[in-house]
Amino acid sequence: MMRSMFSGVSGLRAHQMQMDVIGNNISNVNTVGYKASRVTFQEIYSQTLKSATGPTIGARGGSNPHQVGLGVSVGTIDVLHTRTGAQRTDKATDLSIEGDGFFVVSDGVSNFYTRAGNFDVDRLGNLVAPGGLKVMGWEKDEPTSAAPKPINLSGLSMPAKQTESLTFNGNLSADSNVGNEEYYTISIFDSLGREHKLELEFEKTATNQWNWAVKKMEGDTRIGDVTGSGTLEFNSDGTIKSISNDKITITFTENEANNMGDVMIDFSKLTQSAGKTHLKGEQIGGYTAGVIESISIDSNGVITGLYTNGQSQEEWRIAMAHFTNPAGLTKLGNNLFQKSTNSGEADYGVAGTGGRGVLNPGSLEMSNVDLAKEFTDMIIAQRGFQANSRIITTSDEMLQELVNLKR
Repeated sequence: MMRSMFSGVSGLRAHQMQMDVIGNNISNVNTVGYKASRVTFQEIYSQTLKSATGPTIGARGGSNPHQVGLGVSVGTIDVLHTRTGAQRTDKATDLSIEGDGFFVVSDGVSNFYTRAGNFDVDRLGNLVAPGGLKVMGWEKDEPTSAAPKPINLSGLSMPAKQTESLTFNGNLSADSNVGNEEYYTISIFDSLGREHKLELEFEKTATNQWNWAVKKMEGDTRIGDVTGSGTLEFNSDGTIKSISNDKITITFTENEANNMGDVMIDFSKLTQSAGKTHLKGEQIGGYTAGVIESISIDSNGVITGLYTNGQSQEEWRIAMAHFTNPAGLTKLGNNLFQKSTNSGEADYGVAGTGGRGVLNPGSLEMSNVDLAKEFTDMIIAQRGFQANSRIITTSDEMLQELVNLKR
């Protein structure tokens, strides 16, 4: 039999494999986070008919070896981890990675890795990937050196917190006459999250001087006593010159709420300028109890809980894995990868650190399949297959002629 016939068969097999890869790429042109593959070929080996000879002094020159190639084989099937675009979805739990790295998901036994960030929250509060694999991360106070664990958003609540301090800004009118009074009502929260109203009275006592005093609102029987008063002195340019007292003391008649004791008041941003009096006060640190209402995720994978009391706080951080050789990962299907002996170990951390990319919330990574390239490669594979089939038919015709010599 002719060597060329077997070379042609190997070429058919190799180009069939190339078409398999191309077909899989094209079928995944719209798969979230899909990474295309490519095929490279290599010659199998060559049969040496005559070895090379070296030149001799004063005699003959050297000659090159005589070798006949025996076909082609698939050299590599590489996964191309090239970057691609992102599709905007505006869904809070949809995430795409801008840069290197993989999300970490688990079935409870093993960790897997994926670029597809189409996550959701199940009825038990688990952040899950399609198929129910749990997304891994760390709670807000955990170090990232610890092993990541499944992210769960159920049962998150925020206890009530009492007011820590008060702050005022705005203007006390320099046009006010001595003896004029201004009033402002401000809210505070006790340790149980109950809201209480306090009234502050500002009385102009001299050209650049105001006295202030605080009292509870009528009808609030839970507050036992509120004490606090002082003097505000202004410079000639309207800025604060001195504050004689910057705290008030609040006690409660109900034992169930903790007495607040001394609460600091910041008057340093007040001015005394011409025009109308305009005051704005704000309590700092106090709020009612709340339960989680929704979440948001930032570019570093920090999951922030938004609560029914209007507050927000960091709850979890999404884990990301970085590999020395991501092309060495093993594809498992379902947009999942698994580490192999050539990928290196997973290096866990948060997005934006250690070579890991940042996250784009509300978007999904698109497939990196280039249709123009795939169709061009398809033409090349088709022509390569046709050419190798001609090798077989031509070799067959030559063998037929050889057989016909007997006739």
